Amino acid sequence: MASHRRPKQPTRTRVTVLTVTAAAAVALSAHGASAAPAQPSKDEVKAKVDSLYEEAEQATEKFNGAKERQEKLEKEIGQLQDQVARGQDELNQLRTTLGSMASAQYRTGGMDQSVALFLSGDPETYLDKASTLEQLSGKQVEAVQKIQAKQRSLAQQRQEASGKLADLDATRKELGEKKKASQDKLAEAQALLNTLTAQDRAALKDEDTRASRSDSDRADLGNVKASGRAGAALAAAKTKLGSAYVSGATGPSAYDCSGLTQWAYKQAGVSITRTTYTQANDGTRIGKSQLQPGDLVLFYSDLHHVGLYAGNGMVLHASNPRGGVKYESINNMPFQFGVRIG
Repeated sequence: MASHRRPKQPTRTRVTVLTVTAAAAVALSAHGASAAPAQPSKDEVKAKVDSLYEEAEQATEKFNGAKERQEKLEKEIGQLQDQVARGQDELNQLRTTLGSMASAQYRTGGMDQSVALFLSGDPETYLDKASTLEQLSGKQVEAVQKIQAKQRSLAQQRQEASGKLADLDATRKELGEKKKASQDKLAEAQALLNTLTAQDRAALKDEDTRASRSDSDRADLGNVKASGRAGAALAAAKTKLGSAYVSGATGPSAYDCSGLTQWAYKQAGVSITRTTYTQANDGTRIGKSQLQPGDLVLFYSDLHHVGLYAGNGMVLHASNPRGGVKYESINNMPFQFGVRIG
């Protein structure tokens, strides 16, 4: 009967195919497991993020420099354009004066042919013919020479303005590139932090908080009474402890490293430049043993980071997006030199 029939057995070929397929699946699974990259540890992520923050700050300081150049060029171009406009008005007045001379001469007995030629069609070309000056009266010669000088001056100013406009275009392009480079590095750092578990992120934040508290205690315990403008700058910077780090910011609620030092000295009535690279030359360079509270402290071989010496081997600086404005040991970064603002 049908119910007593033996179940149909798979053929040898089918068994072999199934076995091979299963083995291949196991092998692929094992290969995939071994090829999967290991999740970086919290400390590895922190080290990589800190490195990205440094790269972002390098781009930020170059961005700050380009922005400063842009503002300077825009101001210079505006001044040149004003000079050209005023010069053109003066030139028009000089031509009007010469025209009045010619008119008077015409009324009293006819116009000098050379003046008539000058006032017609192409006076610029006519002015180049110096021999015609011999045919003019003394006042007319003086008027023509003033016109020639003003024309040369205007041509030079227009050429200078044209060159600065070209520089401005290049600077604006660099500005965009540096801003994008900084933003890309910061975005990469944030994406890396986001790969951590909530527990690891909390642990990292706790470590940062404890380190910052320890550094603050050390700075307060060893703080020497600061005086003068450097002391006033340091005192101003202390009021910004805990403020956010933002690339390109100069206050009052957020800063980058050179933005904080510039702002602090401004509160002390001293004007210093905008970037770490130029602040390095804003005063007298000094060694680590000569540092006094309020001196600028430059770090890294390319001078892309700056802070204020706070005494007791500590600096007060706008550190990075994770740490903000805080105290930190001077030995945590590669010290280059100090700068005493005179």
